Parts: sequence; structure tokens; C-alpha cells
Amino acid sequence: MAPQQQAPDRRARDVHTRVTVLVALGANVLIASAKTTAGLLTASPALLSEAAHSIADSLNEVFLLIAVRRSRRPADARHPFGYGKERYFWALLAAVGIFVLGGSFSVYQGLHALRTGGQESHEGYVVGLAVLAVSLLAEGGSLLRALHQARRQRGRVRDPALRTVIAEDSTAVLGVVLAMAGMVLHLVTGQVAWEAAASLSIGLLLIYVAYRLAREARDRLIGEAVDPELSDRIGALLASQQEIDNVASLLTMRLGMDSVLVAARIDLAPGIDSEEVELACVRIKQRIHEQWPQADHVFLDITEAPAAGSARE
Repeated sequence: MAPQQQAPDRRARDVHTRVTVLVALGANVLIASAKTTAGLLTASPALLSEAAHSIADSLNEVFLLIAVRRSRRPADARHPFGYGKERYFWALLAAVGIFVLGGSFSVYQGLHALRTGGQESHEGYVVGLAVLAVSLLAEGGSLLRALHQARRQRGRVRDPALRTVIAEDSTAVLGVVLAMAGMVLHLVTGQVAWEAAASLSIGLLLIYVAYRLAREARDRLIGEAVDPELSDRIGALLASQQEIDNVASLLTMRLGMDSVLVAARIDLAPGIDSEEVELACVRIKQRIHEQWPQADHVFLDITEAPAAGSARE
């Protein structure tokens, strides 16, 4: 696909991502308000854990909206390779938010319930379960929206904002199920340990999801190479050029969702003069960019002087 065709597709994808994040944000704000109110009224540890979970998700969606907007800023003198990695930075903050606000508070609620052995009224259970049932529908709808967009992208979902929404919504659906199970078992058995176990499970689940998201964002921020298959294909294209005798090394790094840096150290074939070298480099860079539009920064380092040029001198 030509670069001029890529730009509208990227803008359209970002619009879809913004809509998906806004849907998740709207659902989480309403759900967080309902869960917090019901949790304070019933003093249910599982419900309070879910309230913290939804508050954390709401804050994270704000981070993701900022990421989508800021990552599209054009390159400038201070950031010559663009702002593509902003997407990963804000995704990292979102992962930290899941861990601190959601996971830690849920673990605390579970341990606190085990220590105090609190009891909830029957009326409190009814209100809490009703709120969780509505939450399950809202979270499920948001998850379906995110999964629908992911299917349209074909293959692996590379957008960290979309991946975070999918992870959050999937965890939210499972968390609501755990909270409902804990409350029902507490109601049936009279043992608060069931709700405490639900809170601890929600907390550990959130911490695990946050760890996975943070590790992926960290890898991209540090500087992650492209997939080995793509690297091999770029290397094969370079090696097939008649002006190149050997590809000594090939280094790649993702600069954003649609931006890749390619740096190759090459040995030229003998008998090429300096003018031909310059024309060959321009042509090779153009071929790489035409075949892989995301490779928008290509650098070729010539490690050997042309034999013919040296002979003429």
C-alpha cells in the first residue's frame, strides 16, 4: 500500500480507537459510580474491590485518549523521529494505574474482610448483585465493541490503546463474575471468607494484567526490533540488490505503531563509483519504503570503499 493511502487508513483507525476508548470510558464512569455507592451502602469487600477496579479503568481510559492524540504529532527538531512512542508511555501509566488503584486496593479489601469478618445485610446483597448484573452487561458491551475493532485489524492487535481496553474489559467481566460468586456464596453460607477470596482473586488478576501490559509497554519504550520475519524480508531485499555484496548487519527498531527505523551496514560490490553509490542508496531506500511504508527511516552505512573508485584515484 502506498504511503499516501496509509495516512487516511491510520486516521480512520485512530478514530475507531477513540470511539472504542470513549465507549469504555462512558461505561466505566457509570459503573464506577453505581458500584461505589452500593459498596459504601453495603460495606461489601467484593463490591468495593470492583468499584476500585472501575475507577482505575476510568482513569486509564483518559490516559489512552491522551495517548492516541499525542502520538500523532508530527516530528520536530526536538523529536526528529516523531512522537509514536507516546502511545506506549501512556499505556505504561495505564498499567501502573491498574496495579496501584485496582489491584492493591482489591487485595487490601480481601485481607481486611478476613481480619474483621464483617457481615452484610440481605438487602445489601440484593442491591449489590443488581448493580453487578448491570455492570456485567455494560462491561460485556464495551468488550464486544473492542473485539469487533480488533477483528477488523486482522492479525495481531498492535495498538497499545486497543490492547489495553480489551485487557481491561476482559478483566472487568471476569472480575464482576468473581464478585457476584463471592457475594452469593457469602449469602448462602454466611462465611465472609468467600467474599474475601473474591476480592483477593480480583486483586491478583488485576496485578497480573497490569504486569503483562507494563512489560509490553516497557519493551516498546526501550526500543524493540520488528518481527524476525519482517527483518528477514528486509535483509533479503538488501542482499538481492546487485550493488550490495554483503549485508554485514541489520538493525531495526519500532518508533511507533506505523514507524520503523532500519539501519543496515553493507559491503558494496566492487567496481562501483561514488556517483553510482549515491544513486543506488536512494533507489534501495525507496524500494524498502515502497514495500514497507512503515519503514520511514532507512539508513545505509557503507563499510567498504568502492574498488573502482579507488583504482581511478
